[in-house]
Amino acid sequence: MNLPEKIGTILKSKGRQVWSVPPTASVFEAIEAMAEKQVGALPVMEGDKLVGIISERDYARKIILMGRSSRETPVTEIMSSPVLTVTPENTIGECMVIITEHRIRHLPVVDHDRVVGVVSIGDLVNWIISVQQETIKHLESYITGIAS
Repeated sequence: MNLPEKIGTILKSKGRQVWSVPPTASVFEAIEAMAEKQVGALPVMEGDKLVGIISERDYARKIILMGRSSRETPVTEIMSSPVLTVTPENTIGECMVIITEHRIRHLPVVDHDRVVGVVSIGDLVNWIISVQQETIKHLESYITGIAS
């Protein structure tokens, strides 16, 4: 599937709001923030610098399964770092390849060393579905126009 549209297109439609946690936050605080914002991952930011990313998957695998305390464990102990990132100029197809090859679900979008958004596998799939629906609608209109 050819997906030449830029990832910046998704950010325009979903918004560029970036919620994050500092490296000093506890895992509990990060999970609490994810629940409040209804997201599955948060960038870990030291000021404006991206130092990691923490996800619900990190919590499940590195806290719950290991019998650790989320209130006592800082996010720096379980976050993924270094973080795979993309720019607004990367294509949706390129992002799908990165997410698939690395088995991750969230990609921070960085523009000139500044995090400008986060896209998830769900964002990419929703975009693909909407494009396919639009294509089907155009084809149906074309076929209907020829048949009449």
